[in-house]
Amino acid sequence: MIARIKIPESRIAILIGRRGSIKLRIQRELDVRLTISSEIIIEGDDALNVMAAENIVKAIGRGFAPHKAFKLIDENIALYVLPLPKDEKALKRAKSRVIGEGGRAKANLERLSKTNISVYGKTVSIIGEYDAVDAAREAVEKLLGGFSHASIYAFLEKKRREAKM
Repeated sequence: MIARIKIPESRIAILIGRRGSIKLRIQRELDVRLTISSEIIIEGDDALNVMAAENIVKAIGRGFAPHKAFKLIDENIALYVLPLPKDEKALKRAKSRVIGEGGRAKANLERLSKTNISVYGKTVSIIGEYDAVDAAREAVEKLLGGFSHASIYAFLEKKRREAKM
């Protein structure tokens, strides 16, 4: 199976890693071959491994550190990419709402949803267990829709209590 992905040029060095360490780790752990040029080509015999490698490459391309992207090797962990508005003014406002002052809103979203969140380019990306990703996605969408940060945190705390039952 072959997958092709484009990631921002500025993220290619991170995908390769120091002395090729990240690229080699992806290839070794998932038994795939990565060819990096204007696009990343992932080749492998096992479709699940190719999909996992594709998700890891996508996550690195969306701004995640490699050690967080490697969580996607686990089949219980998902990646969700939420597009932000294209309009420059609306994009800046959306990013500001998700990140918050000094990164506090993003840190609270991550802590309450037990996910990792990356705001990069024109997207917000989320890595975590499926239910957690779904809750975080819903929280980010509500936040972008104008809900207050306090109501979003209360929503996530309620979701967490429900998940414990």
